[in-house]
Amino acid sequence: MQSLVENVMTPKEKLIIVPQMATVREVLAQMRKNHIRSVIVEKNSPSGAYGLLTFKNILQSIVAEDGDIDLLNSYDIMASPAISVSRKLDVKFAARMMVNRSIKRLLVIDDNELYGILTMSDIISVLMDSVEKH
Repeated sequence: MQSLVENVMTPKEKLIIVPQMATVREVLAQMRKNHIRSVIVEKNSPSGAYGLLTFKNILQSIVAEDGDIDLLNSYDIMASPAISVSRKLDVKFAARMMVNRSIKRLLVIDDNELYGILTMSDIISVLMDSVEKH
């Protein structure tokens, strides 16, 4: 599987990106509307870090910590800086990193700019395509 992350990732144009001050209720509405399990949280300055907000983050803060979805902002509960890889990285190294660290999603960032996201589903779909071709 000699393929670069940029050829496998979901591009930025297809991602849902929310502001840091979006309430958890607003984020959940976006997730439901778009049938997704995570959103990217915008960086707050050119040198800032992107965040990743998943169902897991939300469940932890709302259920486990008794948070209020109208008072909490995405900034409060996002994982930041989100773990990222370069778009020029071979997918096998990204996949190894995901497996070894139990990570389901990696942001694709170069020069502190977001280009997309690489998910386990993206990688599996490439594997399935290569299996079907043989």
